[in-house]
Amino acid sequence: MNDIDPAALRTRISVGPLLYYWPRKAVIEFYARIADSIADTVTLGEVVCSRRHELKLADWLALARDLAACGKEVVLASQALLESEAELREMRAIAAQREFLVEAGDASALRTLAGHRFVLGPHVNVYSRPALEEYAVLGAVRWVAPVELDLEAIGRIDPPDAPVPGGPARDEPIAAEVFAFGRLPLAFSARCFTARHYRLSKDECAFRCIEHPDGLLLGTDEGEAFLSLNGIQTQSAALHCLIAQRDAVRSAGVRRLRLSPCSAHFEQVIDCFDAVYNRDRDPHEGLAQLRALPLPGELVDGFARHAPGLQRIDA
Repeated sequence: MNDIDPAALRTRISVGPLLYYWPRKAVIEFYARIADSIADTVTLGEVVCSRRHELKLADWLALARDLAACGKEVVLASQALLESEAELREMRAIAAQREFLVEAGDASALRTLAGHRFVLGPHVNVYSRPALEEYAVLGAVRWVAPVELDLEAIGRIDPPDAPVPGGPARDEPIAAEVFAFGRLPLAFSARCFTARHYRLSKDECAFRCIEHPDGLLLGTDEGEAFLSLNGIQTQSAALHCLIAQRDAVRSAGVRRLRLSPCSAHFEQVIDCFDAVYNRDRDPHEGLAQLRALPLPGELVDGFARHAPGLQRIDA
């Protein structure tokens, strides 16, 4: 008799926080489409720059309630780089609400969230099992692995045959989520590089990043796309993609994929990943389908294979 719950074998599709500055109408329309998608989890909130005010916390909460009513698990993310008391107050307000799980964007959020269930964001560095166990004791129930970790390393930190237990009063194991699609979020800075590109100061940036829905490409002297500037965040120009790494993802014991929003064809990206990971579509067919879409960059997966991050997918 097989007692395995089929739902436990499903790879959950998680929509990461929107990293770009889009007009309010575009954001609302985007999440209306996500509500109708097969995605399981949606992470909401401004994680890059506090000057982006098309949506405020009350708006994110309203969106969260709408998505939850559609059956989505909703997580509220805090900012990854805090530089002012106002940003700390916003983080504390996010942490204080109890309707939705919170994703800790940085170490300051960890102290505020300690003792409650929370998600470790990808910028809270976890590179060893002892570190993960410490965060589990604080209350972490999920960790989004740093984007530069290869899949074998993730499997060693959180092996499928020995899941990390929770804190003293909780036996809920901590779950791993991997960044599986999108421009790699590489670094944050006190400077705004988009403003600098336009010869503007950070405090008088004119919100020029709203003109670049997938970031502002930075090329090499040879004319090759290299990085993408997204306000204070630096990203890869290429799109990290684990569509062809299904077997390695499963071997690492990972059952959650984070797909980072892009401005076009994102619902097709979600469906493609679900078809490969949950409906037995051949990974090479899924890769071919993604490559046929006019996505904002070529597909790479080097970090997942312990190779240079911009190495193209072997397929």
